[in-house]
Amino acid sequence: MFISGIRSFAAIAMLTASAAIAHAENPMVGGAAMYADKNIVENAVNSKDHTTLVAAVKAAGLVETLQGKGPFTVFAPTNEAFDALPAGTVDTLLKPENKDKLTTVLTCHVVSADAMSSAIAKMVKDDGGEHDVKTVGGCVLKAKDDGGKITLTDETGGTATVTIADVKQSNGMIHVIDKVLLPKG
Repeated sequence: MFISGIRSFAAIAMLTASAAIAHAENPMVGGAAMYADKNIVENAVNSKDHTTLVAAVKAAGLVETLQGKGPFTVFAPTNEAFDALPAGTVDTLLKPENKDKLTTVLTCHVVSADAMSSAIAKMVKDDGGEHDVKTVGGCVLKAKDDGGKITLTDETGGTATVTIADVKQSNGMIHVIDKVLLPKG
């Protein structure tokens, strides 16, 4: 009886450790676990650091798209990144009459691919230190490797740094960034 109890305990411990290892693959984002078997929207709504992004995605009508098959890579600006925009910018973008502009801004953060940071870094290296990243919104971002951190420069010259990379999703990848990327014009 004692031996079978130890075996049962060992089996439970192994299952628990396996679940922890499977969960540990993705970093925490905004104080929430990110699950590789959930889509971009399902995970993003749990991050306390991405409430502005989620509100913007809803206002732009992009929820269904980002819940779609993908693959998508989303460069996800934090609330602090949105707060750094000039006063009133976010409120203005969230107005129904500005839906097209909001959609353009948001889709300039989305690439139609499943791009791990290591793949981006390799493209940067292969291209001599800078790689053009074409977004679904029609923007071209300039990716660089800055001392082991991926940076993205938008069409206005603003630069965002990937602060949390490689957050796997069922339909792609999220990379958390510290600045909102803007299209020209």
